[in-house]
Amino acid sequence: MTTLVPSPVRVIGTGLIGGSLGMALGRAGAAVQVEDVSPGTTALAVELGVGALPAPEDPAPQLVLVAAPPDVAAQVIDRALRTWPEAVVADVASVKTTVLEGVRTLARAEDLPRYIGAHPMAGREVSGVIAARGDLFQGRPFVIVPHPGTVPEAVTALKGLATEIGSVPVTMDAAAHDTAVAHVSHVPQVMASLVAGTLLEPTEAALGLAGQGLRDTTRIADSDPRLWVEILGANAAAVADVLGDVRVRLDDILAALDSLRGSPDPSIGSRRALAGLIADGNRGVRRIPGKHGGGTDAFATVTVLVPDRPGELARLLTEIGQIGVNLEDLRLEHELGRAVGLAHVAIDATREDLLTRSLAERGWTVADA
Repeated sequence: MTTLVPSPVRVIGTGLIGGSLGMALGRAGAAVQVEDVSPGTTALAVELGVGALPAPEDPAPQLVLVAAPPDVAAQVIDRALRTWPEAVVADVASVKTTVLEGVRTLARAEDLPRYIGAHPMAGREVSGVIAARGDLFQGRPFVIVPHPGTVPEAVTALKGLATEIGSVPVTMDAAAHDTAVAHVSHVPQVMASLVAGTLLEPTEAALGLAGQGLRDTTRIADSDPRLWVEILGANAAAVADVLGDVRVRLDDILAALDSLRGSPDPSIGSRRALAGLIADGNRGVRRIPGKHGGGTDAFATVTVLVPDRPGELARLLTEIGQIGVNLEDLRLEHELGRAVGLAHVAIDATREDLLTRSLAERGWTVADA
């Protein structure tokens, strides 16, 4: 099998991201070698199909992927650059400026051109190689972060890697990347954790009223504290800038609520501030790209009632495929004790009428159909 990825590939660090990269690259035909500081994790990665243990007779890796936390990534990168003088060495840490500065400090001048940053924009709430999936990066952006001295071959290698694992390659410099992920990843994690932290106070009876909105808002709050301490610390400046803007807006909302609380004659401005909060949220969420990029205006969501019986969701997805409609996204909503769940199916807006009509003909109940 031919592949666009230089092979063999050495994956150093076999957690969720490193493990998933190894699986995806193996499926694409690359020879994958695995390495981890934990012998037990390495053995598990091999057993799960991430890659193979390197043998003395194996050829030297042509591409090294360092999947290590930001605080140690630079040291691992420098070691890889010195150990394999012909290889392109890339890291996949979620923060790029800190890592690049560390590599510039440690690496020899002749080695630095072979280093390139990367960040596959995918993840899960669970961590570790046991959670690794070969399809984790399908349809997701794969950010390529060269520095001014990066050789063109390194950029080409990572573009090929992104293509082989089903990702969409996007090129950014380190500072632009870190600002972007502060907005789309790091601050959302902080906000979700803040909201989830308020749930330590309510009674069990109060929490029993929770619906899908709360679950959606706090889903990512169930994340690894150790990992996020490293990520937030490494991207502290960009995260603080975004959170500063949030604080200004939050102060405005608190002032509006104080004006409305118990006031016999609340100001119009207070209500306008609250309306503006929700309206800005409407506009912001519409800017979030769909699976293939572009605004969400190109997509429509069809809500289907799914009976709470084994196999019903699988039947729905199968029949959507039989109808000939491509599934862009799927969100499930189900409460304990309910006889049905709700499947919110995102599709190309031009196919909405076809899907709604065809599902109804097949006996499915479509909300608002």
